[in-house]
Amino acid sequence: MATYTISINERTASGRALVAYLKALGVLLHKITPAKKSSYELSQDDIREGRVESFASSEEMFQSLGI
Repeated sequence: MATYTISINERTASGRALVAYLKALGVLLHKITPAKKSSYELSQDDIREGRVESFASSEEMFQSLGI
């Protein structure tokens, strides 16, 4: 027996219909939802993706912002 992992958008009518059909067949065992990331993990993602800037002083930050 093979195991398949698929993503279904349950917000659409066709997605809800497909889930209902799979439940009726008895093939759908359980729904897996992705785990939410903690604030620490989100901040680490920001650092890795380069969305964090560092400044030596507040004056430098304000100059960068054009204030």
